Amino acid sequence: MSDFVSNFWASFVAIAGLVSILACAVLLWVSSTTKVNPSADNTTGHVWDGDLREMNNPLPKWWVYLFIITVIFALVYGVLYPQFGSFQGKLGWSSTGQHAVEVKAMEDRIAPVYAEYAKKDAAALAADPKAMAIGERLFMNYCSQCHGSDARGAKGFPNLTDNDWLWGGTPEAVKEAITNGRNGVMPPMAAAVGTPEDVANVAQFVLSLSGSPHDAVKATLGKEKFGACAACHGADGKGNIAMGAPNLTDGIWLHGWGADAIIKMINEGKNNAMPGQARLLNEAQIHVLASYVLSKSAKAGN
Repeated sequence: MSDFVSNFWASFVAIAGLVSILACAVLLWVSSTTKVNPSADNTTGHVWDGDLREMNNPLPKWWVYLFIITVIFALVYGVLYPQFGSFQGKLGWSSTGQHAVEVKAMEDRIAPVYAEYAKKDAAALAADPKAMAIGERLFMNYCSQCHGSDARGAKGFPNLTDNDWLWGGTPEAVKEAITNGRNGVMPPMAAAVGTPEDVANVAQFVLSLSGSPHDAVKATLGKEKFGACAACHGADGKGNIAMGAPNLTDGIWLHGWGADAIIKMINEGKNNAMPGQARLLNEAQIHVLASYVLSKSAKAGN
């Protein structure tokens, strides 16, 4: 959407550009027709530093012709290509149009390669070094900014090598995540849990689920209040991939470990979003990329 609500700025740029070119042409014409009577010593009369005088020599002809050619070129270019405001030029060229043509040419060029990979499943692609090399490049371009070049993620960004899948670790689930993205939402749950003391007790119970160090007495009290969390995480705390609810028993803490981190999560909730890549990658590329991601998890599991 344009930042402007009228054509003023487009018209302003067009007029300013055209006036600048015409001003150069007028300056050339005036300078070429104006006659200056030189002094006896062929100077303009300007003197600097007592003895530095400006000579009254005209520009070389080739230099004048070069200026004229520049003015003509600017006018012709402005007629053929977008230069004067919103005028698109007689050739109809645009940078976005050229980009689309170049992208299409590249897609046509690599289509046979991906067509061959589209026939193979994830396991077969994982055993193909060339396919994995392509998958790695795709990962570096589109995924590593969040998940890291080694795919081990960071706080708030899932580790893709630990075989802990919030939304499922099947090829179809991974391709779905890459294609359309994911949006994991945990609402603030403090009101549902109870008092601040109840929240602290639930945090200790959550720590106990993964065998982490915890206060056993508070964990016992927190178990009674965990029912508010069980709707998403399950009564056993093992999560729900249909909702992207994390498994609380595996010792993997996406948003930080410890009672303070869990209390903060219960009080404030969390909204994590992964953007979909369908606008940037085609189906065959996503298939190769998903196979690469799954191969990273399989290697870690071995």
